Amino acid sequence: MSSAVPALSQLAQRMREIDLTQRRWAAVHAGVASWAATGVSQVDGSALADDRLRGPLLRSVLRRHLLDLDPGRAEALVARSRETTTHFAWCLRDNADEPFTFWLHEYKPPADWRPGYADSVHNHRYHFCTVILRGGYRHERYRTTTDPDTGLITAAALTRRTECRAGDSGVLMAEEFHRIPHADEGTMTFLVKSRPVTRSSLSYDPATGTGHRHVPVEARLEELTRRI
Repeated sequence: MSSAVPALSQLAQRMREIDLTQRRWAAVHAGVASWAATGVSQVDGSALADDRLRGPLLRSVLRRHLLDLDPGRAEALVARSRETTTHFAWCLRDNADEPFTFWLHEYKPPADWRPGYADSVHNHRYHFCTVILRGGYRHERYRTTTDPDTGLITAAALTRRTECRAGDSGVLMAEEFHRIPHADEGTMTFLVKSRPVTRSSLSYDPATGTGHRHVPVEARLEELTRRI
């Protein structure tokens, strides 16, 4: 169901004009960053002096979006959202005819984190770009080695560690591996995700050296039918 908030509708229009294939996600990132820097400020009526103001402006836009939801839209938003071991993933926009979705990630207090997929070394079934609305986190990128027979990760080497703050943005492709081992209290991020480009994703626990494959429940119906 489409958003009535002008800024989100404007971003959706920009995304529809970009070829959202793997090679064009650099353009997606540029489009989202440009929208965050200029489009939001134009809709909001405020001047955007530097990247540090992106977070507060985006938060005001998304706050208005949530406040303006009628009961039916609010119920639909909750139904398509989910909880992970480290954050709540709120799905703000998911139109079946669009090759992307909009999300708000609300990170839990660090004391409430539990070991799991979100803080392991992992990839995703989709490409995405993100803007930090408030707070910040430690973002790590990894080079991985996989077993040729099982396809599972057997080793992971850290290649980059970045302390990301409010207003920062980035892009991650489905074949890239990363980890967020820590997020500040109150951290929130806005994400634009592609539709899934692979059936499953992989994770690796550096503490135990264990690799896993993750297939979402919605992709398992055919297998369930065969096994029942």
